Amino acid sequence: MAAKAPGAGRAPVSEDLVLTRLRDHLRFLKLSHTLRNLDDLLAWARREQPGPTATLEHMLGTEVATKRDARIDRRITTSGLVERKTLEAFDWNFQPTLDKATIVELARLDIVSRAEDVLIHGKPGTGKSHILKGIGLKACEQGVSLRYARCVDLLDDLHAGLADGTYPKRLRAWARPQLLIIDDVGLGHLKKRDDEPTAAHTLYNLVDRRHGRASTAITSNIDLSDWGRYLGDAILTTAILDRIVMNAIRIRIDGPSYRQQVADQRAKKRGAKRGRTSHYDDSKRSAAHLPRPRPPYRKRRLRLHPEPIPA
Repeated sequence: MAAKAPGAGRAPVSEDLVLTRLRDHLRFLKLSHTLRNLDDLLAWARREQPGPTATLEHMLGTEVATKRDARIDRRITTSGLVERKTLEAFDWNFQPTLDKATIVELARLDIVSRAEDVLIHGKPGTGKSHILKGIGLKACEQGVSLRYARCVDLLDDLHAGLADGTYPKRLRAWARPQLLIIDDVGLGHLKKRDDEPTAAHTLYNLVDRRHGRASTAITSNIDLSDWGRYLGDAILTTAILDRIVMNAIRIRIDGPSYRQQVADQRAKKRGAKRGRTSHYDDSKRSAAHLPRPRPPYRKRRLRLHPEPIPA
């Protein structure tokens, strides 16, 4: 006796019922993108007729891409990166002495697997932060856990933990990510009460915990010789630099300030605009002081009214 084909003998199921079940399956599997766009997907399948395998691959491919983008966005949001500056948008021609190949190599993030550190120092406005933010975005795209903070904000957060008893928890949180970016050492006032440890002591605890275990990337607006005065303890600062420099890729940028150039360009544009406006206003004022032209002479006709003849 021949075996029956799957589904043979069953009553036909309406398309509406099948769609209801399909939406329930998508909802259970949390395939939210496919669920939202199911009607468009079915219309595409009817129109293009790609076959069942290609249809399934198209559906799962768009779902995966959507979920991947959402995860990248979450990583960026939770990392602390506010400005999404990319390396592709960096003006390499403005800093001709900067070795682009070195930065591109850093963006491959092999430093993370080797637990190497990065130290970029130089004058403000030379692109140090832009470079590390661009590398941070690459890390989020590649699934690398990241935390970003300005040095002054990181230390404020740890000192707040001393006040409310959450210091160990906060220290573990900053020590956990595979890549930590500490931006703008030397920029901003470090707050400290008399009963708190120095900024050098707080930063040393973090750097020492991460040293050799995870990558730390730092930008500095001051010379390394000035770190001791800025952090408040020369001896502990030496210990910090020993750990960072020992296993770090160091890059110095001595070029001009990009922000200063942009400010100068804006000032020139405003000056040129004011010059054009002033010339226009002067022309208006000169025209206002000119005597108004007299209207053309029009010969008036006189009406003669004869006097009444006395009776």
